[in-house]
Amino acid sequence: MAAKQTILLFHVSTEKEQKIREMCKTLGIEVQTVDKKDYAKKLGYLAGIAGFKKENAIYQGTELPAEMLVFSGMDSDQVDVFLKTYRESHLAPIGCKAILTPDNVFWTADQLFRELLQEHMFFTKR
Repeated sequence: MAAKQTILLFHVSTEKEQKIREMCKTLGIEVQTVDKKDYAKKLGYLAGIAGFKKENAIYQGTELPAEMLVFSGMDSDQVDVFLKTYRESHLAPIGCKAILTPDNVFWTADQLFRELLQEHMFFTKR
């Protein structure tokens, strides 16, 4: 059975979330909005991937300083379709985006955000 196509949203406004949900409904993609208290849980658990047990960790840190979107169970073509549809919707861009991988599936939201920020800083220095 193929993994379900899911997008995890972190620190996204309610209005933008609603528009993303409407868009994803037509694309057959599930949307999971992640509450700040769940940022300490593994991304694989948050995405509903089989084999990840329920976690009781509660995030105690501050809110992420920017929006973040994580793709789960989607190949590059499916991500491209989503991104094209997103651009056509004229929603403000979400700068921090990632695809769930065998490596980062065990990370927390906070760990992934820090990694994305480091990558962004590295590539913008060039």
